[in-house]
Amino acid sequence: MLGLIAGQGVFPLEVARTAKRRGLRVACIALRDQTRPEIAGEVESITWIYPGEVGAGLAAFRAAGVREVVMAGKVTKSDLFQNPDGLRLDAKAKGLFGELADRKDDTILGKLADFLETLGLHLLPQYALTPELLVGEGVLTTTRPNDAQRADIAFGFPIAKALGLLDIGQTVIVKERAVLAVEAIEGTDAAIRRAGAIASGACVVKVAKPSQDPRFDVPTIGPATVAVLAEAKVAVLAIEADATVVLERDVVAREADAHGIAIVAVAAERSA
Repeated sequence: MLGLIAGQGVFPLEVARTAKRRGLRVACIALRDQTRPEIAGEVESITWIYPGEVGAGLAAFRAAGVREVVMAGKVTKSDLFQNPDGLRLDAKAKGLFGELADRKDDTILGKLADFLETLGLHLLPQYALTPELLVGEGVLTTTRPNDAQRADIAFGFPIAKALGLLDIGQTVIVKERAVLAVEAIEGTDAAIRRAGAIASGACVVKVAKPSQDPRFDVPTIGPATVAVLAEAKVAVLAIEADATVVLERDVVAREADAHGIAIVAVAAERSA
């Protein structure tokens, strides 16, 4: 039995559907008000919890005989500050948080991963079941970046990597080799919108962290990302090749082209 911890968006659905096609039984822990409800039809069992109800989630996995776990989908970290009571932290969750040196993404998720391992639950890479969702080097759209935009990509890529090294975020938005916005706790979409309020025609660069743990927080884009790019009048999205999950790739390319947005996957060694 495979355990699936499902967050927001399409990614958890892709994992569940792939597992189902392969004949794998899936026990899903879904987050109230975050996980898409249609996932219930793609898994053998589902338990709905608030993000802080660690004990209930573990009990469900134990009852199902889970030994391997995949995490997929975004979880809104800003709730730690905006709505901490809504997380419903139980005694186990409070104990884990009490042991944290800080509240960086890697610290929180790494602590959870280590805790699961102590219970005999092996956390797999997020794309373990869906490696085909990782995109290789090249332009995904018919729309192609021009020379000036490629210069912006080359400018922004090491900055995004530096943000990732500090575990601040994975995305930077630039135009004419000036930084318009960087991603922090508010997430990629909010950072893009902030940049769009400053200037149109910007370049978004989204990369993996230099020490990216493939078990969690793998950079991911999908149709919802393109909608935000269009809203912010972004010209180019650059992602890291062989390190970024692209959901519904055909839809992403089609929608981006419809808005004149170029999407390009750049190999880290070629970014300079």
